[in-house]
Amino acid sequence: MDGAIITMKPFNLENKYLKTIFESIQDGIIIMNHEREILLMNPAAKQMTGWLLHDSVPYCSFCEKRTLAEGENKCYLIAREEVPYFLSDMPTYHGKKINVEMSTALMYEDDESNQKEYLLVLRDQSVKRKKEEARVSKLMIQRLIEAKETEHKRLAQELHDGVGQSLYTISVALQAIESYVKDDRLQNYIDEVRNELDHVMNDIKAYSYQLRPQSLDRLGLIAAIQGLIITIEKSNPFVTIDFLSNIENRLPAAVEINLYRVIQEAMHNISKYAEAKHVAIQLMEYRYKIELLVMDDGKGFETKRIDERGLGLQHMEERLDQLEGSFVIESTLGKGTKIVASIPKGEGFL
Repeated sequence: MDGAIITMKPFNLENKYLKTIFESIQDGIIIMNHEREILLMNPAAKQMTGWLLHDSVPYCSFCEKRTLAEGENKCYLIAREEVPYFLSDMPTYHGKKINVEMSTALMYEDDESNQKEYLLVLRDQSVKRKKEEARVSKLMIQRLIEAKETEHKRLAQELHDGVGQSLYTISVALQAIESYVKDDRLQNYIDEVRNELDHVMNDIKAYSYQLRPQSLDRLGLIAAIQGLIITIEKSNPFVTIDFLSNIENRLPAAVEINLYRVIQEAMHNISKYAEAKHVAIQLMEYRYKIELLVMDDGKGFETKRIDERGLGLQHMEERLDQLEGSFVIESTLGKGTKIVASIPKGEGFL
């Protein structure tokens, strides 16, 4: 065509790209002849199977067992050219079998000599299976956490509105009875009963709060954390807790409850093990993430022995994993511990 300029990639450049793809792709690529002799294979195929050039490609488990029609090729993919791919187990050099997705294509055919060359593509399914197992495991943990939180919420409500209100009614009745008591000995006994009743009511209130603070559902995460700090400082008067946050809006419910549980567990560990005098909690919202920092000046511990600290730290990590977040803990003997957690801001954030 007059005046037209056609630009084409150099042939060598195309070969360079094809060679790079052939050597880098994760799928196993094999060229074999009609006798199943390996003529060419990429590094992924060699690593996956352990086969070598000029080895014979073994038949998969399905082809070894299937019933053949007269004159039919034993290889199912070659015999049934309309089948794009299928799953089966393929023997490897060390005698084991790997589950692979296989596909074939006729690459070359010589009618005179009846020579044929086939492309065989192998895709290892073990990685896919492991990913699916991890996904199912994560989903199960999520469902267990959700069920646990639902039950905690129900029990906390029952303790507060049910048992708590009943005890309050008993306290009012006891107060009414006191107005008719003239005996000092009986009055002393009633005073002892009232003191015990007050202890029980305080315990019920504490248990209810530990199960699920009402401020978390009504007022949000920041109010719940502030209430937790007040409770801890009352029971641990020698510990000072500083709390800093720039969060102004409510976060998604799953984010609030899981972050609260992480902070609650961190404070429980500090109170029980750390012997700290000062704790700093920072909960900051950035453009793309929420970041939590908990630091104490306690005695610290060896992070290599972290599994010996019980399930608490594992539960913290599991909760953050449900939020697609990260969890890092650093500790030095005699210098304290630092926990850094970060979660990405996804759907549900304002």
